[in-house]
Amino acid sequence: MFDETRPIFIQLADRIADEVLRGVYAEGQQVPSTNELAAFLRINPATAGKALNRLVDAGVLTKRRGIGMFVSDGAKALIARERQQGFVDRYLAPLLAEGRALGLSTPEIVSLLEREAEKAKDPS
Repeated sequence: MFDETRPIFIQLADRIADEVLRGVYAEGQQVPSTNELAAFLRINPATAGKALNRLVDAGVLTKRRGIGMFVSDGAKALIARERQQGFVDRYLAPLLAEGRALGLSTPEIVSLLEREAEKAKDPS
């Protein structure tokens, strides 16, 4: 469920964002309340609330006073953009830097990626 590598509220916020990205929660749809999350996951309600507030601060969720938390319009695209940038920062930028250090041009790096993608499609 949760691991020891990161705070639980961050893991929960990431899990809810994943569910928005995959369409488990549609834009405009209500997400579970702090108390529902706390009871279901057996965590402190303050931890669940911190996760939901993190998503509100990020623009993924919107608070409707007295009603609950809802997925914001454009949340899926927002999450996708942020994750794509993270993918670039963690994987593509270092890959390009290493490729250049090895004397590879951008087209050569792209060719290597395409070749590996073909291998991944047909593992035989």
